[in-house]
Amino acid sequence: MLALNRHRLKHLIKKGTLGARTTHRLLTHTEKLLSVILIGNNLINTIIPVLTTAIALRTFGTNNLALSITTGGVAFLIIIFSEITPKIIGAAWPEKIALPASLALSPLMRITRPLVWFVNLFVSALLRILRLDTRKAKEHRLSMDELRTIVLESANFAPHKHRSILLNLFDLEDLTVDDVMVPRTRIEALDLDAPLETMLQQLDTCYHNKLPVYQGDTDHILGVLQVRKALAARHGHTLKHDTLRELLTEPYFVPSGTPVFQQLQYFQENQQRMGLIVNEYGEVLGLVTPEDIIEELIGEFTTTMPRTSGTCTDWNAKGECIVAGSMPLRELNRLLNLQLPVQGPKTLNGLILEVLREIPDGDVSVQINGCRMEVMQIDHQTVKTIKLFRPAQNSANEMSL
Repeated sequence: MLALNRHRLKHLIKKGTLGARTTHRLLTHTEKLLSVILIGNNLINTIIPVLTTAIALRTFGTNNLALSITTGGVAFLIIIFSEITPKIIGAAWPEKIALPASLALSPLMRITRPLVWFVNLFVSALLRILRLDTRKAKEHRLSMDELRTIVLESANFAPHKHRSILLNLFDLEDLTVDDVMVPRTRIEALDLDAPLETMLQQLDTCYHNKLPVYQGDTDHILGVLQVRKALAARHGHTLKHDTLRELLTEPYFVPSGTPVFQQLQYFQENQQRMGLIVNEYGEVLGLVTPEDIIEELIGEFTTTMPRTSGTCTDWNAKGECIVAGSMPLRELNRLLNLQLPVQGPKTLNGLILEVLREIPDGDVSVQINGCRMEVMQIDHQTVKTIKLFRPAQNSANEMSL
């Protein structure tokens, strides 16, 4: 009964399974339950040898050989039928044994309550002498690592996609908005100082429903523009710079380092769909939406914006893939099934610069966690294009030049 999974037992109670509620009630009084089981078990194991010895003495007299054979045979039968076999069966099928057994143990506990109370007096005294307080024993709760292990071992019961979502959910505990944001260099924004024709062309070809609007540089965000409202004003032949400014809504800023779970709640409470991430100096670092957080759980499901030109999303026949240096590491790991470290830099360019500790001035090859990378193009102080080579299976985690 003690081998029964408590979470499974609660599920059986909700289903109304016979004996589940009785079993749960017995397990809430573990000391009394153990006392009844052990008293009964030891009484039977003691009475059987005594009765068998008395029968042997009456049958064979004081024949030492007969007494020895009888004692050994009884001990063997007790070990097989009273100890090992029942415990193996109980451990293998705890539900099938515990639920019916609880229906018999429950009235037995009520009948033997005086005896159990008397025995527990000595047990409690011994525990006090040893200075052991069972009331201070903490309830065992599953840690995140234990829950992750349970999910990983549920391959025969849960579909792969469901397990993947659950594992991603555990990972969100350690993530901040900086890990899921669209970096500043990839934000599609509207410059209010640009010519009207340029802005109209950008509105016609943009991939988003909302655009941040800035003036001068992206650190000076004026507001957020709903593209549909701007296009509606354009059809009315009233779209001008002042009209666009009037259509702007207040921007929603998010401090850098905000946990993603907390930010998801803020989005819901403030009815926002877009947040601009800023650092302690007020500089815009990136942009985050609820969709960015949800994609961390279930994978990409939108096609709102094309990827950087020349960036592939899977390995080619040669086991190669050309990606942009601004590619986020988490996205790269998800698309190409890599194990690149995400605790430090957020982009592939940042990771390579951290490993090299300098800006490369030519073709450089580096290997990180089993994935070989070749720098193809450098743009001033950043690595612009990198060729990745599919790592061999079971390769050791390493960083080398």
